Amino acid sequence: MNLLIDTLPTAVEIDGKEYEINSSFRDCLRIILAWEDPELTSYEKQMIMLQLLYPQPIENTKTAIDRAIQFLNGGKIYDGEGSDSPRLYSFAKDANLIFAAFRQTHGIDLETTEMHWWKFLALFMDLGADTAYCNLVNMRKRVKDGTATKEENKAARDMGDAFDIPESDTRSLEERAQDDEFFKLVAAAQQKRDGG
Repeated sequence: MNLLIDTLPTAVEIDGKEYEINSSFRDCLRIILAWEDPELTSYEKQMIMLQLLYPQPIENTKTAIDRAIQFLNGGKIYDGEGSDSPRLYSFAKDANLIFAAFRQTHGIDLETTEMHWWKFLALFMDLGADTAYCNLVNMRKRVKDGTATKEENKAARDMGDAFDIPESDTRSLEERAQDDEFFKLVAAAQQKRDGG
């Protein structure tokens, strides 16, 4: 797929049949936001993705999920490469800065524009280095790889939650419940030991 000469896709092929997809950047961002939500299980995230991306139900959900991930990845097949890299941005946490960076770099008001997801991705990858968003991402990278200055590390600590991007939680609901129960038992034992 060449963004310069090819028509952007509005459908995917599954089992020899073409299925329409919602290619709007807003629908795709809603899917990404669901994937960033630590309260949702992997299954719930997949169901949200299928419901938002496909206007009609698809029987072969495994292939539908694979095609959805490929579409959200700009047409590239996800091979897991880079999955161990630290997260440097979040569409949820950085929404205001991303909105402003689009306006500053491209002159686009995301509130009033309609755009294909792949156009959004191309423009997103080219947000200006002088934007507050890109400066924050670059500082996160330096802090995480240990090359930040003392001043940058202090600024990151001062920013607190606005700076930190949690890694994705891939545990199932059962695993989360087991972990919660374990930490409750540890807290109760600590309280008992401390005489409380």
